[in-house]
Amino acid sequence: MPKLAIRAWTFPSGCDRNAAFAQRPQPVSNIESQPPFLVFGAPRIEEAEIAEVEACLRSGWLGTGPRVAQFERDFAAWRGARPSQVAAVNSCTAALHVSLVAAGLEPGSEVITTPLTFCATVNAILHAGLTPVLADVDPITQNIDPGAIEAAITPRTRAILPVHFAGRPCAMDRIMAIAEQHDLVVIEDCAHAIETEFRGRAAGTFGDFGCYSFYVTKNVVTGEGGMILGRDEERIARARILALHGMSKDAWHRFSDKGYRHYQVVECGFKYNMMDLQAAIGIHQLARVEQNWLRRRELWQRYDEAFAGLPLGLPAAPEADTRHGYHLYTIMVDEAQCGISRDDFLEAMNAQRIGTGVHYLSVPEHPYYQERFGWRPQQWPNAMRLGRQTVSLPLSPAMSDEDSDRVISAVRTLIKG
Repeated sequence: MPKLAIRAWTFPSGCDRNAAFAQRPQPVSNIESQPPFLVFGAPRIEEAEIAEVEACLRSGWLGTGPRVAQFERDFAAWRGARPSQVAAVNSCTAALHVSLVAAGLEPGSEVITTPLTFCATVNAILHAGLTPVLADVDPITQNIDPGAIEAAITPRTRAILPVHFAGRPCAMDRIMAIAEQHDLVVIEDCAHAIETEFRGRAAGTFGDFGCYSFYVTKNVVTGEGGMILGRDEERIARARILALHGMSKDAWHRFSDKGYRHYQVVECGFKYNMMDLQAAIGIHQLARVEQNWLRRRELWQRYDEAFAGLPLGLPAAPEADTRHGYHLYTIMVDEAQCGISRDDFLEAMNAQRIGTGVHYLSVPEHPYYQERFGWRPQQWPNAMRLGRQTVSLPLSPAMSDEDSDRVISAVRTLIKG
């Protein structure tokens, strides 16, 4: 094999090497006059995760293997389920898609969901060959309104897909009553709601499936990742097969030290499996889930106290007999009340080197859905108003009190009481 020639960085004759380096753009961190940028949703990563990832790399087994199995067992135990009731996948989007397919709904069936959600919720319905139907949200909880669900039901309705927005549980008693009355499948989008509970019961355990996210900004992080929790073990077994090309055995069961095992493709599946590299992070993130939840609750309370009296819309207090996941702290910036538009507020926060988010522009605001379905935002006025005013402030267990003080100071400077 010929050797590669590695060329050194050379300077033209007469060029001052030091001067050339001096003219290069300097990293922002070297500009002493600016504070460090506060990244929205930066995860709290500790030495345990780093050591586990290193051990995974050194083991030679990076794909689906023993660490994914461990993460599944840990998650199942935490949610009071059996390992056969969970399946790890590579995103919550994948979890939603696979769950919708595993539910066995006939093509074209209608699935009722919220317009105040990430596009993945609606896209998963479409990828499963189903038809999304939107039901407006409650203006206070920002969750799907059970009354609007009832009004949206037609003879073609086969499922409800509620989203526990920002970590606040949906009214699952009313939703499940509607589902039972109309014989509907329920698939809970728990991307924001890993720790969430409604009347003492965990989000994701009410419906036929619960779908969780471990994206980098979420309350438990694997970088990218998701989990399916289901009541029916046969459906979860099918979901596991669907998540790996429709194959009857994953890599760990084909190539482990127990010897090679032949596999069969039993249906047309997808490439949605989780890797051990991801699970290596998740195992230790899940072990600290309660500790991190307490820190986010503390930050939430600091914000509540600091912003009381400002002309902002603040999150409603958690309802009695529920546990809020404290995933997002969303404020409403109404230009008429605050003297600044939402988008100008976002720019001003960025100028203060503070990252923010928008969760979310309502789904009908996006051109793809307008063109495909003829949707207009005004059809779901609560979601439209919230989506045009909402701002998510940093809320991460990695934040220090000093970080939250920076956020508070910036908001109070921009919004006068």
